[in-house]
Amino acid sequence: MNKFLSWFCYLFLKPIVKLIWIKEVKGIENIPKSNFILAANHQSHWDQVITAYLCVPRNFTYLGQIDKYTGLERFLRNFLYFIAGVIPVHRYDEESKKRAIKKCVERLKKGEILIMYPEGTRSKDGKIKEGKPGIAKIYLETGIPILPVAIKGNFEIMPVGKVFPKFKKIVKIGIGKPMEFREEFEIGKNLNCQSSKYKEICQKITKKVMEEIKNLFEKL
Repeated sequence: MNKFLSWFCYLFLKPIVKLIWIKEVKGIENIPKSNFILAANHQSHWDQVITAYLCVPRNFTYLGQIDKYTGLERFLRNFLYFIAGVIPVHRYDEESKKRAIKKCVERLKKGEILIMYPEGTRSKDGKIKEGKPGIAKIYLETGIPILPVAIKGNFEIMPVGKVFPKFKKIVKIGIGKPMEFREEFEIGKNLNCQSSKYKEICQKITKKVMEEIKNLFEKL
């Protein structure tokens, strides 16, 4: 999301989101001054609104799927992706995933914030699932810290299958301390990304990030 649009959202939309939906935010002081990779649990399309709430008025972008929806829904999604500068990824196409990771790395190196949902898809029962290794691969390419964020309430506001959110002031947000894996970073940058050791490191990082998100979620 470019600076102009981000400031617009900060001035005109953030106050509305806070008034109608946000009940509590813990750990706001943990948000770094420099850029970061925001990793949040994923229960709803409304997660995009809530994570943006934490990032405006700074430059940020999302990683978003392009393997679902047809017709009008697809058109609207693509329009929103264009406006917000979302990085598209087809989750079942390896080449698309490689291109998306490369683009994420480029944006991060330019100083943008990257918003990701490591589970890869919305939870259908509200429970936090296992994470995918993409976030670890991006970390190993950049060394930029991962900011764990837990969101509670969005499943009730806009669960899978619903088009419009309910007006309920129930959203709680927990923000953890930035996570860095310096030892893994130093080892990983010298490894072939197809090697078993590299994949092992990715799994380790992803697991620790998801554990922290779950820990934050349970405290909300």
